[in-house]
Amino acid sequence: MVKLNKIYTRTGDDGTTGLVRGPRRMKYDLRVGCYGTVDEANAFIGLARLHTGSMPRIDRLLSRLQNDLFDLGSDLATPGRDPEGVESLRITGAQTEWLEQQIDQYNGGLAPLKSFILPGGTPLAAALHVARTVTRRAERLVVELIGQEPDVNPGTLTYLNRLSDLLFVMARVANANGSSDVLWTPGKYGAGEAPQQRQIEGK
Repeated sequence: MVKLNKIYTRTGDDGTTGLVRGPRRMKYDLRVGCYGTVDEANAFIGLARLHTGSMPRIDRLLSRLQNDLFDLGSDLATPGRDPEGVESLRITGAQTEWLEQQIDQYNGGLAPLKSFILPGGTPLAAALHVARTVTRRAERLVVELIGQEPDVNPGTLTYLNRLSDLLFVMARVANANGSSDVLWTPGKYGAGEAPQQRQIEGK
């Protein structure tokens, strides 16, 4: 277990940070960016939970996601292969399978989409869409990291991909099972209204 006695250590004042093992790295290091972005997604899920008062099942689901994301962050903060006799904390296939089960369960009750949806709707849905997009950014960073450091656990990438899908589904659930989704209307404010807008502006 982690034991934190001091909040500041001054060890990072030179722009470096310590990983679980290995030499210190600059705070702009790609690996640091990966688990930092995972932390950012976690924070937005925490923000979303401010709006789950009437949805205890969704709140419990989001609570589990937050815990799993700390596992994921620890995984990404632990570079290289485990030394003999050491078993580092890693994201497992079982955690990703659980995400898939939740996606199937909740998506089964939603009406099929006839258009892409815009991020928004209820406060909970809007917050979950932010968490989803940050998760996608974390996924892109991990793809880049895997290209640089092949020893990265590939399960981290799979987990992030499924997590973003689950957050999308949960946002639709939060929008009254999709009935409050904000649908995208392609070209609604495009060329067809441009001349009228120019007339309004006196151009």
